Amino acid sequence: MVRFFRSGNVASRVFDRQLLSPRPGAAVNTIRQFYENLVPSYTIYDIDCPDYSFRKFTDDGKYLVAFSRNHQDLIVYRPIWLTYSCTEECDSHDLPPKAKKFDSFFKQLYSIPLASSNEYICKDFFLYMECHQFGLFATSTAQSNDSTATEGAIHGVPSIEKITFYLVRLEDGVILDEKAFCNDFINLAHSIGAYLYEDLLCIVSLRYQTIHILQIRDSGNLVEVRRIGAFCREDDELFLHSHVQSGYGGSFLPGIKQRLLSYIFRKTWNEVPDQTLRVQHLKKKFYFHFQDYVDLIIWKVQFLDRHHLFIKFGSVDGGVSRSTDQNLAFFAVYNMETTDIVSLYQNSSEELYSLFEQFYDHFHANPQDSSHGKFISSHSNDIHALDQLRTIKNKASSSSQFVKKMMASLPYTCQSQSPSPYFDLSLFRYDEKLISAIDRHRHCTEHPIKFISVRSPNVVKFKIKPGLDSGASDSRAKRISSFLFHPFFPLVLSIQQTYMQPTVVNIHFRR
Repeated sequence: MVRFFRSGNVASRVFDRQLLSPRPGAAVNTIRQFYENLVPSYTIYDIDCPDYSFRKFTDDGKYLVAFSRNHQDLIVYRPIWLTYSCTEECDSHDLPPKAKKFDSFFKQLYSIPLASSNEYICKDFFLYMECHQFGLFATSTAQSNDSTATEGAIHGVPSIEKITFYLVRLEDGVILDEKAFCNDFINLAHSIGAYLYEDLLCIVSLRYQTIHILQIRDSGNLVEVRRIGAFCREDDELFLHSHVQSGYGGSFLPGIKQRLLSYIFRKTWNEVPDQTLRVQHLKKKFYFHFQDYVDLIIWKVQFLDRHHLFIKFGSVDGGVSRSTDQNLAFFAVYNMETTDIVSLYQNSSEELYSLFEQFYDHFHANPQDSSHGKFISSHSNDIHALDQLRTIKNKASSSSQFVKKMMASLPYTCQSQSPSPYFDLSLFRYDEKLISAIDRHRHCTEHPIKFISVRSPNVVKFKIKPGLDSGASDSRAKRISSFLFHPFFPLVLSIQQTYMQPTVVNIHFRR
């Protein structure tokens, strides 16, 4: 009972912490409950700040990453805390003008050029390696939809003349290494085309259907250790050329596609034990759809661990479009060591959804030793999130369409959720249509976004209003908002963008 009726006074809770020891293994969760009392309580609207595109905080909270408006330069800030003094009661006074500047909260460490004249930084792409404080960034030239077809390229996939990945040491802005891809297409939006797991980096070439596995060495070098696509083993190409007659003019399916077809064939074969019925079953289930299977391409890939990849296959149209909910897709678990496909599911599979519901953390768990990222709420570790998911499922008109919609988020996009405790569903409730831990733009709302206490459902702990304090705005203009939450400070940036108008940045913090 003492633990349930927690005091709203910080000093009282600190005193209780000295008297009551948490259960073994629950110390961090107990500490996080203090955020019910430490919430943003003050907002500076339209703060005086540089005209940059602010990307995100690193998971350790040490850096704020931003890009110049011309998408040529990388700017990195160090968060600092606002300090000021007054002779009387501070709460009765407004902040001094100097405190209402961006420089009062953030110190610029450096600004370095990343992109050349014909290249641009992808403002949605950024991956962070916490153990070495390395940042991975990407630049690219303009996309071309009329590129000539080259050998091995997939028809219908656009081309980008040059895509370059840069490994930057965030402490001082030194570019440690770079990796370039020419006349290729990698989906850089929201870091979809790359996945970082410990020191392994997976980059997916949609145009050439190749999965590049790179290792980030302690020295800061990007070393390609494996390439999966046309060939699955290191010596496949040598073996093939040594056994194929020189006059042979045929073509082979890519190695990864061969593995996929072999798995589907064996699975279909084993579904019917009777030898007579088995042939008819194969004709109906496998050979009739054979060309559809051959036309499948790799859409997206993520690591499950150091040896297994989770690969999404689908049509060419779905691979380059933004909405893939209605497209037929397959999910494969691929073992890189044995080069075998371990399991395969369709995107309407109830079995896969059951795994998604029960073991979601295995799909999106942060493999780094992050003291904050491991506490991201999900329906696998939080009963409140599970109740929300099941409520949505019960309201769905079609179970199949609901499953497809849920599976559209797989494979999980790397580092796309904020570890901020204010998104902890065991502490706060909020409208996920307006704001969530997922890194995405939202339509701007005129009403404040409320964060309500879970243990006291009638108590609003704090509000975030992304618009101007006056509330005056053109309702006809399309406005979008993005929110950057510090991983552990009560500090939030709300960024409001309106077409053909200056960007408005608000800072919400605890005063």
